[in-house]
Amino acid sequence: MFARTAGRGFRFGAASAASAAGAAGAAAAWGPASFRPLDKQAARCETDPASSTSSKAAAALARYEAYWPRKIMMVFGAPGAGKGTQGAKIVETLDIPQLSTGDMLREAVAAGTEVGKQAKAVMASGGLVSDEIVVGIIADRIKQPDCSKGFILDGFPRTVAQTKALDEMLAKTGEAVSLVMAFEVDSAVLEERICGRWMDKGSGRSYHVKFCPPKSMKLGPDGKPLPATMTDDQTGALLFQRPDDTAEALIKRLDGYYSQTLPILDHYKPKGIVKTIDGGRHIDEVWVEVAAKLVGK
Repeated sequence: MFARTAGRGFRFGAASAASAAGAAGAAAAWGPASFRPLDKQAARCETDPASSTSSKAAAALARYEAYWPRKIMMVFGAPGAGKGTQGAKIVETLDIPQLSTGDMLREAVAAGTEVGKQAKAVMASGGLVSDEIVVGIIADRIKQPDCSKGFILDGFPRTVAQTKALDEMLAKTGEAVSLVMAFEVDSAVLEERICGRWMDKGSGRSYHVKFCPPKSMKLGPDGKPLPATMTDDQTGALLFQRPDDTAEALIKRLDGYYSQTLPILDHYKPKGIVKTIDGGRHIDEVWVEVAAKLVGK
């Protein structure tokens, strides 16, 4: 992923685990790529049963009626708060992409866009990709058709300065962030979630010693899993724990989140778009609350 360094830029690295999910089908029922909201009556006409019996069109109309206007979203929460799990459900429900900062940078560099060339030059020199370049890459990405119904930003912004730069960019087309989902979870729960995670390197499959243990797991005398018994259910390959999935690393990650990222919520609260979610409950219970707050205008 693209790591922040001293809060001033991004360093190019391995692919982010959260890939941008492409929106599929019937974008016209939500609005054109210029981002102007489609008139509701026009949407009804386009999907009138007399002219089309497509279930895909009907589904698109249902989304339009439930979630209009276009969602420009952020999902916030400390490491282990459930952003990835709930974000995937939001993508499926709204049929909008989740845009990873790392993925967008790689795509821009590969496509050879103007800002992609700038980013490539910076990375080739060993420097950090500036916030200005990242905002430029986002500006290009959200013009693509799959973002016509909205999008979820993943990994950006992480500071108030980045937030203000993003707001200025969106304002140029008469837009603004419309919804911020903030997941609140007790730090003790976060530690349990993070420190119990094990991953399969080949597939990215995730396990948890308490909530989703591999079938092979055996515990030692101290009650902790024996590393040699932690293998993938499908391939039998040894699982691993990420270097930052430790109690010590979590403390540092939380410090960064509370000091740099959490103030972003204070920036958006006066606008009335921050929706707080109790992320400490069961996944299904959390989703019920998230789904309800997606609809609220």
